[in-house]
Amino acid sequence: MSNTPVNNGRRRFLTAATSVVGGVGVVGVAVPFIGSWNPSARAKAAGAPVEVNVSKLEPGQLVRAEWRGKPVYVVRRTEKAIADLGKHEDQLRDPNSEEPQQPEYAANQHRSIKPEIMVALGVCTHLGCAPTYRKGDFEEIVEGVSDGFFCPCHGSKFDMAGRVFSGVPAPTNLAVPEHSFPSDGVLLIGVGQGEA
Repeated sequence: MSNTPVNNGRRRFLTAATSVVGGVGVVGVAVPFIGSWNPSARAKAAGAPVEVNVSKLEPGQLVRAEWRGKPVYVVRRTEKAIADLGKHEDQLRDPNSEEPQQPEYAANQHRSIKPEIMVALGVCTHLGCAPTYRKGDFEEIVEGVSDGFFCPCHGSKFDMAGRVFSGVPAPTNLAVPEHSFPSDGVLLIGVGQGEA
């Protein structure tokens, strides 16, 4: 043990300097670590809302959009297709959409906000195949129904509201994503009515 007097000022300075350097090091490590918890730009884009211009859609026309990596079918239904929705409900598995495959505001006969615009995921609820849109020749598949969706993989059939017919492999109606209309000709997929 030395009898040299202790320099308390120097000791306090070294303790403070070491603490500052250690604090800077902790912040330097913590910032990138905490930043890694945030979703990547690609992940954010994958879940971002998708805008679809529906102003130029002709009656009976289908356009496809992609939202969260899945196809979304957007169809401007004809007046006949809208009128026919109530004529084949006895052939449907869930005609009143009691299974929650759509937002609350789309739990109606046409399963959408606007009767003339159908919005549904283009993914069969059986095994995830993509049903084909059959315009004008669906009657070959379901008597008395001129338009609809047919999954050629396993034979599931859906009407122009995406409701599944009875006796097919698909257990539920096509899913309807959250959607809204921020303006007359613009459909926003991924943001529900009243959320925009």
